[in-house]
Amino acid sequence: MLKRSFESFPWPRGLTRPVNRTGSTKERILGAAETLFAQRGFDGASLRQLTSAAGVNLAAVNYHFGSKEKLVEQVFRRRLDALNAQRLAALAKVAGKPDTRLEDVLDAFIRPALELSHEDEGSLFMRVLARAFAEHDDGLRKFLSENYGHVMRQFTAEFARLLPRLSKEELYWRIDLATGALTHAMSGFGIIQRKSDVSERAHREQTVQHLIRFAAAGLNAT
Repeated sequence: MLKRSFESFPWPRGLTRPVNRTGSTKERILGAAETLFAQRGFDGASLRQLTSAAGVNLAAVNYHFGSKEKLVEQVFRRRLDALNAQRLAALAKVAGKPDTRLEDVLDAFIRPALELSHEDEGSLFMRVLARAFAEHDDGLRKFLSENYGHVMRQFTAEFARLLPRLSKEELYWRIDLATGALTHAMSGFGIIQRKSDVSERAHREQTVQHLIRFAAAGLNAT
């Protein structure tokens, strides 16, 4: 899935050392790994960088995770378990109801993700998530599908209920493109940045509303 060892090279200039001396050893390792994976990718981060950033030795990494693959998986679990629990809780409030609108389902899917992405640590994780898809790691994609695919299936079922005229294939195309737009917005790579006179909360809400309208129009297009 991933290389089992990191190539070793000096800490690159300009990168912040994400050391949190107050957290547990496991949390320090996860925080360092998240930062390095966001900055350098999964194969580009070295073991020397990881242990230095976390303030631990190699034995601690092996003790808590056993392999690089398991470390990567735990980086994702730390954020995605809570995120998808929030998504499913929001979906449960609107799914199957006769007055549910397409925008309601999109709000349940989009809002929790954007709220996470606008947190300091959450924004970093979203770059890790974007790299997971950009680097085409089949093993990691399989892990995400097996552990979180049920979330997308539940949302897809509700989209299908609200858009019965769409074929299964057409619906999948539209959901995939809408999800791509969300991933792009979450990663923070877009050209639209928060204005100095707009609060972080207001900017996040603007992003949520724009994405909901955009995705609803795409999903419901004739």
